[in-house]
Amino acid sequence: MIDITSLKALAAVESHGSVVAASDVMRLSPSAVSQQIKKLERETGIVLLERNGRGVLLTDRGLALAAYGRRILSELEELQSTLLADPAKPTGILKLVAFSTACRGLLGPALGRLATGASELDISVIAEDPREAVARVASGEADLGIVHNWNSVPLVIPEHMSLEWLCEDVADLLVHRDHPLAGRASVEPRDLVDEQWVSTPAGAICNEALLRIFADVGRVPAIKVYDPDFATHIALVEQAVVVALVPRLGRPALPAEVVAVPVVNPAQVRQVGLVHRRTMTASPAIRHVAAVLREVAAPVV
Repeated sequence: MIDITSLKALAAVESHGSVVAASDVMRLSPSAVSQQIKKLERETGIVLLERNGRGVLLTDRGLALAAYGRRILSELEELQSTLLADPAKPTGILKLVAFSTACRGLLGPALGRLATGASELDISVIAEDPREAVARVASGEADLGIVHNWNSVPLVIPEHMSLEWLCEDVADLLVHRDHPLAGRASVEPRDLVDEQWVSTPAGAICNEALLRIFADVGRVPAIKVYDPDFATHIALVEQAVVVALVPRLGRPALPAEVVAVPVVNPAQVRQVGLVHRRTMTASPAIRHVAAVLREVAAPVV
């Protein structure tokens, strides 16, 4: 009889490329993952891994078994989330992953409603950029993700995952009230080429969205500060050090010294949505949390 945990270990090694990476995903030690693979080799009589320098590679039969294993694990997950779950009473452990401003603007209010409702869900949340959130949900590390997709920076969703859009989130230019652009009704990219910026770290989706604003004007923004926290961006604008592009979702009330100016041609908009594995579509827990998030997101402009 093949052990399910051993199959999970093999599938994790194949998906993440190493025993160490698989151990991080499974919350096990590398030694424990290796022992699960060895157990599976004894049970099947098949050599599954082979040394490759300081790492390992799956053998051809190991790759084939990993593919079968993923299908079996998907069917088991679907069984557990549907036939073995009570549709009238969402229960169990649910792991959520969301980008930071969604944690503040959507998940905070949703968790408040869920806490006063009739469900018996044990929900935990981790904040991640959308690409990492998609990867966590895709691999089974998380059950439900809140992600965003800038109109200029598309987000790739694997085929075995489902995506539902919740709302649109507009980003504004933030400037000090004494800045020459503070009195404008709107600004365009050509108005911003000489500004000093604060940005999220290089490679982050919001950083890429900022760079794309200038694609048609033949310039790159002069980024003076990189910081992952939009609260820091607002504080720096308040001190008249830089300008910033900050979404409205989860944005606190702006200080009196900071003015928000809409960006047009193009407007800076990101779609906010939910992702989960298709095997979890009928899960009462997923459906319940998704319904609450829809209610919270409905008034978002």
